[in-house]
This record gives sequence, C-alpha cells and structure tokens, in this order.
Amino acid sequence: MTSVFEHALRADFGRLHPRLQRRFGVDGDRDQGCVGTGVMDRVWRGGAFTVPFLHVGTLRHILFPETGTGIPFTIENYAYPDTFGRPTLTFVRTFQVRPHRRRRFDATMVYDGGRDTVIDYLGTTQHLAVDLDVSVDSRGGLRIRSGPQALRGGVRCPAAVTGEAEVHEWWDERAERFRIRVTVTNRRFGPLFGYHGSFTAAYVPAGSPVPAAVRPLRENPSSGLARPAASARWAPGQDQPAADPGRRSPVGKDGRRAVPVGLGLPGCSRRVTHRIECRVCGLW
Repeated sequence: MTSVFEHALRADFGRLHPRLQRRFGVDGDRDQGCVGTGVMDRVWRGGAFTVPFLHVGTLRHILFPETGTGIPFTIENYAYPDTFGRPTLTFVRTFQVRPHRRRRFDATMVYDGGRDTVIDYLGTTQHLAVDLDVSVDSRGGLRIRSGPQALRGGVRCPAAVTGEAEVHEWWDERAERFRIRVTVTNRRFGPLFGYHGSFTAAYVPAGSPVPAAVRPLRENPSSGLARPAASARWAPGQDQPAADPGRRSPVGKDGRRAVPVGLGLPGCSRRVTHRIECRVCGLW
C-alpha cells in the first residue's frame, strides 16, 4: 500500500529529509507504524473565550483547555486501509497535561483518490472532515495546512466559526530529534490553540496489529465536501429539477418517506428533514 503522504506529495516526497521520508512513508509494508515519544516545550491556548470550546473538544478527543510547559507527549502513527479501502494513517497525540490527567488529540488522515486529496478526519467518530494542503519546505521539512471543513454528510463549516491549522515538522540534525510546531487560529478571533516541542521515533514492524485504541470508533465514508449533482444546475426562471422517479426516498423510523433538505439555495425545496439528498443543494 502506498503511503498517504507519498500519494499526496508524489515526486516531492523525495525532497523530504530522509528521516521524514521514513516517518511519513509508513505504509504497512516496510513499517506498520511509527511511535514518537518526547516533550512539548509549550502547550498554549487563546484568550478565556476559547476555554468553553476547548472543553467541548475533549468529548471527542480533538482539543483541550489545559496549558503548560515541559509536557510529556506521544504520537502514534499506524498505517492501514480503512473499511472503505482508502490508505489511512492515524495521528493520535497524547499529552500528559497533569500528573493524573491525559488529553488526546485524535485524527485519521485518509487519501481520497477520487479527489486526489488528503482528508483529515478529526475526533473519535470522524465527524469533522478537513481538506489538507501538504508541501515540503526548503529544508526538507513537512508543512500541512488545513483547508475547507465539513461535517458528516458534506455540510460545509463557515470559516468564521472554524480554526485554521498549520503543522510544521522537521528533523533537527544537531539534536537528532524530530521537531513539531502546531498552531490553530481563527480569521476573526486570532490564535486559538497550539503546541511545539520535539520527540524521537521508534518504528513498529510490518505485520504488527494496529491497536484498537488508535482507530476511530466510527469511520466516515464521506470524501469531505459534498459536490452538487449534475441535475442541480438551476438558473432563475427555470423550474425546480424534478425528482428522479427511479430513486425512492429511504423510510425513517416513523414509517414516513424522507423529503429533501433545504439550505436556502436558489430553487431549493427548503423542506425540513435530512434523510435524502437535496437535488438542488446537493447535500444530505
């Protein structure tokens, strides 16, 4: 199986520092996984207004409100094909924020061949999908920038209420350690969360079982942002597209057949259920 990052970077993968080539080349054939252990020099958050949102993030292992310096850290990257056959790499980060408290930041990166994109599914149930832009810097380090974000089903999250993440990882020749810096910001409210530090890595032999603890509890079959169907091409003055007579709505628990969701786009049915695709908005 070709690794997620080899798919994404193609020829640029060879520009990565050799240490990063092995680390991000984990594909289940040579290495099953890579486990990093180190210390985050600093974990920080934005102003007091961020605390309630960061607390909510702890429910799904995304973000957390604790801060500090010298925080023990592990990162577990395991490669496997998910149940939909997509090349997958786990990013499970554990922070020992207090002597008796750990916080996790779970993500699963999946290469979607149909869109030629790496999708970062966040949380234990992959309820948030984020398109990623992946590149190599002049020193052979890896940069990852988040792009559009969508909830399960492809509903786009407005940029005003989301965080834009940037990850920079590189090899420190002098210290012989991997270094990482992560920042999450909001266009309006500024810095929200981040951390930076260093770690060393050990590799898990190919064929080793992937721990259940690093796998998501539920996988998201969506390939990120929804795309309108061809029948959704509508212009003012046209009738609303007719429903496909060969496509029947699914039956809900109440025995009724579902009707389309409306998000207020021109020609949208504006009806209130969520069990079938709106043929104008193209969303579920």
